[in-house]
Amino acid sequence: MTAPEGVTAEGPEGVTVDGLDGPAAGRAEGDFALVYAEAFSEPPYRETRDDVTAAFRRFRSQTRRRTFRAALARAADGTPVGMAYGYVLGPGTGWWDSLTEPVSDEMRREDGHRTLGLLELAVRPRWRGQGVARRLHETLLGAVDAERVLLDVHPASAAAQAAYRSWGYRKVGEAIPWDGAALHDVLVLDLSPGPARDSRSRT
Repeated sequence: MTAPEGVTAEGPEGVTVDGLDGPAAGRAEGDFALVYAEAFSEPPYRETRDDVTAAFRRFRSQTRRRTFRAALARAADGTPVGMAYGYVLGPGTGWWDSLTEPVSDEMRREDGHRTLGLLELAVRPRWRGQGVARRLHETLLGAVDAERVLLDVHPASAAAQAAYRSWGYRKVGEAIPWDGAALHDVLVLDLSPGPARDSRSRT
């Protein structure tokens, strides 16, 4: 079962996952940054302290979006161990413009309700392989009413690629998501339309 926003779900070894809105995520910025810095310091990302600082300048702006949602996993002692966040894309989004090859007008159509853009999902190394990433993903998706999820993933990140494919994502193109970035795969997960999936399970 997924945990709706503001509800805590507990899993193995006392790891809990909380669904957060933008203001709550903003108050927990330090926890998100800790996970981000450790997870993305590894190859193929190799993000530096400056990269993390830049990412969390964006994070502060992103959390002010009305459709921003996040999930934060903590160990029994409160230590942050994983995080995920994103927001529903508006009609004027530039996400599709970063693709190296254009997609159909129907594929790129956004109306402010259709697509959750999954910006980040990460688990600290010590807590990997315990289903934390899957629970973060479920919690985040359970808090929104969208038809699909869109994300960019580094092609050399084998673990992330395997997880997303096992959850049902499919590749729809390639993109350079920001200046100087490596080529990323663009993946989409199609969801069943309907009310928010607060209690829907996923593989």
